[in-house]
Amino acid sequence: MAAQLLDANSLNDLLGSLTEPSALIEFAVLVGCLALAWCLVRLIRGAQVPEGSIWFGRRIVDGVLFPILALALAFAAQFAFHASGQAAVFRLALPMLVSLVVIRLSVRVLGATFPDARWVRILERSISWLAWIAVVLWVTGVLPVLMDAMDEVHWKIGATRMSLRNVVEGSLTAGLVMVIALWISAAIEKKLLRGTGNTLSLRKMAANLVRAALLFIGLLLALSAVGIDLTALSVLGGAIGVGVGFGLQKIAANYVSGFVVLAERSLRIGDMVKVDGFEGRISDIRTRYTVIRALNGRESIVPNEMLITQRVENSSLADRQVAISSLVQVAYGTDVRALQAKLVDAIKRVPRVLESPGPAVQLTDFAADGMNLTLAFWIADPENGQGNVRSDVNLAVLDLLHAEGVEIPFPQRVLHGLPVAGAPET
Repeated sequence: MAAQLLDANSLNDLLGSLTEPSALIEFAVLVGCLALAWCLVRLIRGAQVPEGSIWFGRRIVDGVLFPILALALAFAAQFAFHASGQAAVFRLALPMLVSLVVIRLSVRVLGATFPDARWVRILERSISWLAWIAVVLWVTGVLPVLMDAMDEVHWKIGATRMSLRNVVEGSLTAGLVMVIALWISAAIEKKLLRGTGNTLSLRKMAANLVRAALLFIGLLLALSAVGIDLTALSVLGGAIGVGVGFGLQKIAANYVSGFVVLAERSLRIGDMVKVDGFEGRISDIRTRYTVIRALNGRESIVPNEMLITQRVENSSLADRQVAISSLVQVAYGTDVRALQAKLVDAIKRVPRVLESPGPAVQLTDFAADGMNLTLAFWIADPENGQGNVRSDVNLAVLDLLHAEGVEIPFPQRVLHGLPVAGAPET
């Protein structure tokens, strides 16, 4: 009861201090601190807005750097006013800025790590509500009383004594540790995946390993903050090992296969592959699965184990050049030798067709209605499609045949009629 009365008196003193004329000076200094923090962030960021930046955000005030600088400046101003016995406005502003730092940090990190997850939005709102409720409880003086009350609720787990306060504080610390671990892993992953080149798959593997290691360390620190004895995890680790050996065998095989694919570089992001009848370009390699995007926009999620145990056709492993063929039929009597050179020149003029190795035209078959000519040519960008370049080649060949007057035969049949008995002769 005495503690509650003391908190009520402190709240009344705070409200009374806010009505004094000196509070206006403190408020003006606080506004100056916020304006100075905004200018510093604007100066550090520059004119160009970094895309997806956790520090700066889309605007200056929605990043992490602005509330951190504002908190540091406000804390320094509070120290100066506290020496003169005046700091009522800053006693109210500092908890709000701390809450803003927590909200901005959690929202920006979770949004950057899980950009398309719906549950992130719900978690962000929950964190915001909890942070502002904590600020209200702190300013009103209820939070210390509430923490003391939670400390009275305790129990024993084995030889360890735990209280409700330990669980709440440990959970908050664990959440902060996991957010910082996600932040660091996201920054390292963005740094590793920046740019393109033949080492993209290796950098992807390194990013996955770094994220897994940081999350594992963050999980251990979070469990230790909650009060869980880490030595007890040895028994849990043995149980997990048995579970992996039986129930999680396929999942573990996919994760191991993913690291093998990335380490061997037998499949790389951007390669044109054909797996289980599905052909497309590898758009992403995850630790459990690989995403293959077909030219028509369809995407296939292939477990990494399938890439290790089954046959995979890779059109871009050693050489990105792909041979494409087409067929055209010309009528008998055509000067094929003279036509071959003209067809080769026409195919060479088609965009995307390589000059080396150059196209070739071969007489491959004597059909019933004409002579079949096989048109073979090479391209170096199969990810841009093969049907479109084949169509361009066929159109170029069609224009040439029309210009040269070469006939494209079609099936013809000769019908002989038998005489009918009793019919008049003509």
